[in-house]
Amino acid sequence: MSTPFAFDTEFDADGSVVRESAWKPTKRSYLPAEVDALVAHAQLEARQQALNEIENIRAMALTNIAQGVAAALPSLRNVAQTHREQSADLALAAARAIGGAALERFPQAPLRAALEALAQEIDASPRLVVRAAGLDDEGRAQIERACADSGFTGVVAFRDEPGMGFAAFQLEWADGRADHDPEGSAQRVAEALTAALAAEAGHAEPPINTDRSDF
Repeated sequence: MSTPFAFDTEFDADGSVVRESAWKPTKRSYLPAEVDALVAHAQLEARQQALNEIENIRAMALTNIAQGVAAALPSLRNVAQTHREQSADLALAAARAIGGAALERFPQAPLRAALEALAQEIDASPRLVVRAAGLDDEGRAQIERACADSGFTGVVAFRDEPGMGFAAFQLEWADGRADHDPEGSAQRVAEALTAALAAEAGHAEPPINTDRSDF
């Protein structure tokens, strides 16, 4: 509300001014220098306001980015874990395919390798029992030659075990025994790999899909 007239100057009994009036007339004209100063001040205030708004927008954008990254991290971890598991499954499938093809072509190779590795242990034994499934005459002859090549001079006895898997065998001598089961070995490798992946993912329990032996 405007006050057209205000007379609030106080005087004492002698006519001296005790308190000056607070009213000042509105300035209606400015010198060019004053105008330039006002414009510069207004520009400075506008610039500072714009900078403050930009800073607020940037802070909000950074906050949104941080929230988006935090929300995406679990999904990224799941994607990475799934990729590792699928890569492990593919590697196991490839290994089983290559190993299976090798066993199909050289079914007695693991047995010959075992005889070479155990040559010193079985050398003094008078008898070596070989348990396996589906050994034909040719297969038995190959095993006997492998025993001879490893230095074994005792008797080689064969026992047919229909329940044993392909290329699986069991060796028995006087004071020892050795077993080999490709399926069991593959299963143990798959279980060890599953446990390693679960530990890497930070889970206390292995993932639900833990059977990697069907490849």
